[in-house]
Amino acid sequence: MKKLTAVDLTKLVKDFIQLEHKITEMKGENNTLEIQLDETSRLLKIAQNKEKQLIEERDGLLETVKGLQQTLHQQCDLRVENERLKNAALQMKKENEAQLKEINTRLQRMAAEMKALQDQHQRELEDCNKETQRKLDAKDTELKVAHERNECASEEMKRQMREKEKEMQSQIIKLQMEFGAKLARAQSMSTKSQPQTQASAPHPQNIFKRKLQFIQEEKNKEIEVLRQRVRDLEQQSLHGLMDSRLKRRKI
Repeated sequence: MKKLTAVDLTKLVKDFIQLEHKITEMKGENNTLEIQLDETSRLLKIAQNKEKQLIEERDGLLETVKGLQQTLHQQCDLRVENERLKNAALQMKKENEAQLKEINTRLQRMAAEMKALQDQHQRELEDCNKETQRKLDAKDTELKVAHERNECASEEMKRQMREKEKEMQSQIIKLQMEFGAKLARAQSMSTKSQPQTQASAPHPQNIFKRKLQFIQEEKNKEIEVLRQRVRDLEQQSLHGLMDSRLKRRKI
């Protein structure tokens, strides 16, 4: 019995030792697993942080992609609009070229018409100048004739004035002679015998003076009228010559 019990204890000790080894191994494994778990937890946190960062980067990239898509869409729209504007500009250029060509054609036609009008106007102006010159020459001739006629009339009036003056002088001399004769007859008569008659009757000398003064006034009036007519004729002749010269200067 004792031997059997000893054998059991040895086995028990051996089993216990093995169990301790296993426990030790399990503790080591547990420590290793704990270390691995800590490492795994750390790595998991790192991975989670990395995942969060990647998610944020992804969201940022998605926003960027959306922005790029919008920009691309806008660029596509701008390209379409630019193409449309380019086509419209090309069409406008063609229309402008056509209009410019038409305008040049019109300008050439208008230039030709203007040249023809200028030539016609020049011919009409030359004809008008010739006609005006002819009329001026005729007017000059007419004015010269009128001037000569006025000069002749003026000379005739001057001659008439001289004749009137001579006639007046002759009448004055004649009247003076008559007055001298009458005065001599009157002085030869006796004034003492007829005092009342001489007082009431006008004096012959006064009558003669009044008559002589009246004749002189009438002759002076006639001479002044003739002189005024001479001045008028000279003035008309001068105005006619001045008008003719002014018209020539204007032409």
